[in-house]
Amino acid sequence: MNVDKAVLAFAGFVVLTGLVLAQLFSPWWLLLTAFAGLNMFQAAFTGFCPAAMVFRALGVKKGNAFG
Repeated sequence: MNVDKAVLAFAGFVVLTGLVLAQLFSPWWLLLTAFAGLNMFQAAFTGFCPAAMVFRALGVKKGNAFG
């Protein structure tokens, strides 16, 4: 797995987790989903993604979008 796929998998996990928590506990958990979406949106234009930096520090190999 490279950084690009790890970031996509993590973003999907965060979105689904936010939706489940909102359904089970409080609609305020939708803010987590919104945060993930906004972060993906800005990363598409800037190339800056904190999750990609963390995955690289953990030793995940480089991808095409995030180095």
